[in-house]
Amino acid sequence: MENLLSIITFVPLVAAAILALFLKGDDPAAQKNAKWLALIATSATFLVSLFLLAGFEPGDTGFQFVEERDWILGLKYKVGVDGISVLFVLLTTFLMPITILSCWDVTTRVKEYMVAFLVLEGLMIGVFVALDLVLFYLFFEAGLIPMFLIIGIWGGKDRIYAAFKFFLYTFLGSVLMLVAMIAMYVDAGTTDIPTLLNHQFASETLNILGFRIVGGMQTLLWLAFFASFAVKMPMWPVHTWLPDAHVQAPTAGSVVLAAILLKMGGYGFLRFSLPMFPIASDLLAGFIFWLSAIAIVYTSLVALAQQDMKKLIAYSSVAHMGYVTMGIFTANQQGIDGAIFQMLSHGFISGALFLCVGVIYDRMHTREIDAYGGLVNRMPAYALIFMFFTMANVGLPGTSGFVGEFLTLMGIFQVNTWVALVATSGVILSAAYALWLYRRVVFGDLIKESLKTITDMTSREKAIFAPLVAMTLLLGVYPSLVTDMIGPSVEALISDYHAAIPADTGMQVASH
Repeated sequence: MENLLSIITFVPLVAAAILALFLKGDDPAAQKNAKWLALIATSATFLVSLFLLAGFEPGDTGFQFVEERDWILGLKYKVGVDGISVLFVLLTTFLMPITILSCWDVTTRVKEYMVAFLVLEGLMIGVFVALDLVLFYLFFEAGLIPMFLIIGIWGGKDRIYAAFKFFLYTFLGSVLMLVAMIAMYVDAGTTDIPTLLNHQFASETLNILGFRIVGGMQTLLWLAFFASFAVKMPMWPVHTWLPDAHVQAPTAGSVVLAAILLKMGGYGFLRFSLPMFPIASDLLAGFIFWLSAIAIVYTSLVALAQQDMKKLIAYSSVAHMGYVTMGIFTANQQGIDGAIFQMLSHGFISGALFLCVGVIYDRMHTREIDAYGGLVNRMPAYALIFMFFTMANVGLPGTSGFVGEFLTLMGIFQVNTWVALVATSGVILSAAYALWLYRRVVFGDLIKESLKTITDMTSREKAIFAPLVAMTLLLGVYPSLVTDMIGPSVEALISDYHAAIPADTGMQVASH
């Protein structure tokens, strides 16, 4: 189908414009119409994206479905997907109808709420399909605005603080990336991403303010991109905005933030850092490994100390993203396959866990773990769903959570056994905090008076979880659905990466 990627990207944006311009009033009928239009638009986007899956050729390691046309000021609008990006587009289109369904009970400023999510979907898809630096940057940065509004308008009591912290952290990181993009344009004479993937940036030794920077321009560019992607992931120690954002965001905002927005950092490392700056990536891989290992252990321990359910799951997300960054910079097949698989799997599992918190928050209006206990007596269906995703989050074999962690640990074991040892302890710690949370919320006697009239999940809530359960199980027992799609592109990335690294590297950033 011609212009398929543009259709997928702009259907949600067109729907948002229609909703904003033509739907008037805030009465119950208008609110219902806004929700239905958003659901229809996101569902249509998902159905169209299935043509992308049907027509994609995994054996072709180049970009497919490429569209290119002149834009403004000599810049080009260019989009396309390869084996690395195609599944992130599908993850986004798959999760957005579920997200819209999950906020069906929202009653304040419903039209604006739906517009924000539709705009966010279009911008997130744009990040994964952009094949021009300027286009990528515009989509990457513009996505901050609807998320900032979702947290700041519909969030909890400290929503303004959390919204500004989220915005400033992620925006300041991206300013350095913009500077690096300008330097890349000056050096290569183009903003075309496929051309830049084949351009060799200088890797000489630079002397800046008395410091000898080994890797030269590549290292400086790598560090600038790292500043943006590390915050977006987020990596330790620039992760502190995430728990605040999650706690204050409405349930649907937390789902999108955890399931899709965090993946942009990992995607950025795969699209830019590894292929464009291979020498710098090789020099600084050890730095990434230990940051990731610290993140896995430290944030897992912090999760154990939490009293707020959302905060616990937010710290769990940081720990799981540690496996992703570790896997990416192993620069071997298992590591990168595992990192991509972990990102996709985490999209389903973390999204579902935040929805699980939303189910009981809607009934009790508190996220304090101590406010619950014995829910299995009143909510058996909820207890079953929550247990399934708790086990998937821990990495139970047979669920998608196991495959991603296992592959990344295999990848890092081949490169650095000490990092692998530290990271593996995170598997034990994740079982500790996840099972501890589940036991305190679900098991035990129902002794709290406020919980004795709580009702089990509605048909709508069960319908929301059904596709997430299906995907978590399907990828857990049949992971080659993903690995066959991404394998050839990852293999090509790895071979180009190793071909670009001189045999005598292994130096570190040094000073005299």
